[in-house]
Amino acid sequence: MQAPTTPQATWSRSAERIMAAINRDPLTAPHALRNDALLAVSVAVVAAALALFVDDGRRPDALGWALLLVSHVPLVWRRRRPVLVLVAVITCVFPYHFLDYPHTAATQAAYVALYTVAVTGRPLRTVLVGIGVITMAVGVLLTISAQEALGLLKASGWVVAVLFCGVDVRFYRQYVASIVERAERAERTREEEARRRVAEERLRIARDLHDLLAHSITLIGVQTSVAAHVLSADPERLDRETVAKALDDIAETCRSARGELRTTLEVLREHGSPDARGPLPGLDGLPDLAEAARLAGARVEQTVRIRQAPPAVGAAAYRIVQEALTNAVRHAGPGPAVQVELAERQGVLHLSVRDDGTGPGRGGTPGFGLVGMRERARSVGGTLDAGPRTGGGFEVTAVLPLTTTGERDG
Repeated sequence: MQAPTTPQATWSRSAERIMAAINRDPLTAPHALRNDALLAVSVAVVAAALALFVDDGRRPDALGWALLLVSHVPLVWRRRRPVLVLVAVITCVFPYHFLDYPHTAATQAAYVALYTVAVTGRPLRTVLVGIGVITMAVGVLLTISAQEALGLLKASGWVVAVLFCGVDVRFYRQYVASIVERAERAERTREEEARRRVAEERLRIARDLHDLLAHSITLIGVQTSVAAHVLSADPERLDRETVAKALDDIAETCRSARGELRTTLEVLREHGSPDARGPLPGLDGLPDLAEAARLAGARVEQTVRIRQAPPAVGAAAYRIVQEALTNAVRHAGPGPAVQVELAERQGVLHLSVRDDGTGPGRGGTPGFGLVGMRERARSVGGTLDAGPRTGGGFEVTAVLPLTTTGERDG
């Protein structure tokens, strides 16, 4: 059941319609021709009433009624050709005034035409039109009576008021249009920023998954090879302790990978803030990476001469060391010696991972590890270099600033 309409609600809707009509650009408003035709008819009715009941000239005859009513016809096209409409109205109004018909009745159409010129054109054109109309009107009335011309000159303040009102409304509409444009531009900017954040988040998750899975699968593969070698080396004297240790290492690697994978994918299930994420890996996780590489057969020496780093920088350093150790275990050959060094010098984190292995084969399929490491470094404003060492082996070096402009995930 529809609620009864209160006077306050009716007045509110009426006020909203009036403000919408004021704010709307007259050149692009819908149903302009129909509305202007209704306006012309309304103004003509008012003019006829004034001609009948206001005694400031002789009563109109057939010619006076014709000039008065015809002067309202051009108002139908006032938005399309405002200056031509004003000229047409003045062409009918001046003979009307010259023949001394009721002067008040013919001013309404002229005011509407003047307002339209002011509200649709530039201020300079409005000023020139106003001066021209006043000058022409005074000149015509001077041919009739100097007293009438002086009276019109005194009443020219109404012309100035109408022109000023039109210019003011025009500036107000431009102001409203600029506000709407800024709001739309801000909305587009927010949408673009949201899309950018989504793309960065997808890239972050892809990098995390690559680092995590590549590291874990590589360790599992090496540990499985150790168990298989022990089983096939001497079946008569099976070293059960070594096999059990290798299998325990595989299980521990799987558990660690499963936990980190769950943390990485939690962001995809998060229904709250897009920035709500689990704790980032940092420098405190480097000993676990070194231990995992040792279990895979690498001889890792780790030197860390930095106590604390911003979360984004710590996460980037963690992932770079993780990928570098993974590549060393995978490509450096059996039992490689790996040196991991992290040091702070002049507000910058210097990171290096060196091994003495043979390095990746030339015919191997290139992966995304080096690309991912460079993206990690670039995400916090740092740089990364990787390549074979002069004396043999492979080296990864990175320079990461410890003062970042924003908190960004690695």
